[in-house]
Amino acid sequence: MDYSFFDFLTLAGSLGMFLYGMKLMSEGLQKVAGDKLRSILSAMTTNRFTGVLTGILITALIQSSSATTVMVVSFVNAGLLSLAQSISVIMGANVGTTVTAWLISLFGFKVDISTFALPLIGISIPLIFSGKSKRKSWGEFIMGFALLFLGLDFLKNSVPDLQNNPEVLAFLQGYTSMGYASLFIFLALGTILTIIVQSSSATVAITLIMCTKGWIPFEMAAAMVLGENIGTTITANIAAISANVSAKRAALAHLMFNVFGVLWVMILFYPFTSMVGWIVTKFGPGDPYAMSAFLSTLSPDVISEITSGKELFDPYLIGLQKELTSLQVSVSYGLSLFHTMFNITNVLIMVWLVNLYVYICSKLIKQKKGAEEEEFQLMFISSGMLSTSELSLIQAKQEIAVYGDRCYRMLNMVQELYYEKEENQFLKTFGRIEKYESISDRMEIEIANYLTHVAEGRLSSESKEKLRVMLRVITEVESIADSCYNLARSIKRRNEGKSEFTDEQNRHFDQMLSLVNRALLQMNKILHKQEVAHDDINPSYNLENEINNYRNQLKMHNLEDVDKKVYDYQDSVYYMDIISECERLGDYIINVVQAVVEKKI
Repeated sequence: MDYSFFDFLTLAGSLGMFLYGMKLMSEGLQKVAGDKLRSILSAMTTNRFTGVLTGILITALIQSSSATTVMVVSFVNAGLLSLAQSISVIMGANVGTTVTAWLISLFGFKVDISTFALPLIGISIPLIFSGKSKRKSWGEFIMGFALLFLGLDFLKNSVPDLQNNPEVLAFLQGYTSMGYASLFIFLALGTILTIIVQSSSATVAITLIMCTKGWIPFEMAAAMVLGENIGTTITANIAAISANVSAKRAALAHLMFNVFGVLWVMILFYPFTSMVGWIVTKFGPGDPYAMSAFLSTLSPDVISEITSGKELFDPYLIGLQKELTSLQVSVSYGLSLFHTMFNITNVLIMVWLVNLYVYICSKLIKQKKGAEEEEFQLMFISSGMLSTSELSLIQAKQEIAVYGDRCYRMLNMVQELYYEKEENQFLKTFGRIEKYESISDRMEIEIANYLTHVAEGRLSSESKEKLRVMLRVITEVESIADSCYNLARSIKRRNEGKSEFTDEQNRHFDQMLSLVNRALLQMNKILHKQEVAHDDINPSYNLENEINNYRNQLKMHNLEDVDKKVYDYQDSVYYMDIISECERLGDYIINVVQAVVEKKI
């Protein structure tokens, strides 16, 4: 076969351009409507039907079912969606992803959109270099659209010419006439291709080209499309590997939904595809089954002539070329309709079984006993896989809120430690605080690494500013955890020094810790808010002033007590170490609140 390594690289580059165009188009749209997508997804899932519609809408907009399902898994992880809501959105995403196939069928084969690609890129360039982030995002969308179809055109022209290589064609045809065994082989091929390429839209495009080139008959291409529906679930399952139990269940539900759908279609495969063929023949451009028969009547030389792209003068060849183009459109319409009808029918059947899916997933993936077992991993963000850059920020925000909750638990442990008299229990509680401090260090690094990865994607200027604020916030929250640990160490030093505080000192400590406790609660309340207002900072400022004033008051009081020999000087050192650390903790808390409220992350 006359197919060089350079030709292979050209094919890989064409696929790369197609995928990059899709990514650019998707990210551009998400930046134009990133916050709107979040609010739509979290608000429009009141029941299973609105959930399905939401999934269709979002996926049709961002042109990626993988992005939608990863986003959904992230939202389940973050507690923004229930498992039942997520399953209905994922069902809708499967329908929404069929829009890409229709775009390719309508424009990729019927209209030579690649001729408009360069003018579209010309339009997008001034927008991309615009100072306004919204214009820049629209420019990226137009550029992505142009590159997608330019890549598709290159892909069509760079696939190997199998008609002039009958030995390879014979190899392929050897697997197309084995009945149901052939269907399962091509179904597996579609699944594997999608897992490798990580985009069902790209593999649908490849399948359309394979079928319109006459490599495989219509039925085998339809089986590949079914396989692509299974392969696309891998992305969400990868995203859920390091997520919580609910997110793992959502990803499993996606896999089950598509696998069960493929099973019932495989049972009714031939009647179902015949019905699709009849619809396209009756109401569309022609019979999608006729491509293989048409090509089998032509010699390789004739096929080469009519597919070369050169201008033809022979009326016979011109007629054959028109017939081939018409059949290519028929095949692409047939596969797009098959893809759409399969997903719509599957949703109409499965939408009534959402609660059954929830039950099965809950039984297969069980919650571990004891909260401690899942205590020490990130809950809302996955180090294994990012969702799209703009939408990743909400996950990071949720994780930071959990980080604040962890610090609050640490502070409560400090209060337990202060009054603990039994040595073994004291050491056990101190060990827990020490462990929490170590976890907080890991959390800071993991959230920071995640945000760094997010920063590598395309972000609007507002999101970049939010990301910078988040990095500052996690540093301050880690300082709160350090401060809690320093308090525990000061209490431990007091115990090792056999120091006994007076009842009055204990009351003062309780009062100081109560103020810090309230400040930390207020901070966490702000971190958990979806939207913050500037007035939210006032209670925190008031508490910070109270903490500072009380520290100054206790400092003066402490000097008087030492002068009056109410307690030893060493006791006063231990005591003031604890009080001063409480005041520092208050400073870190107000730093977090200022960053969040003033920049409104």
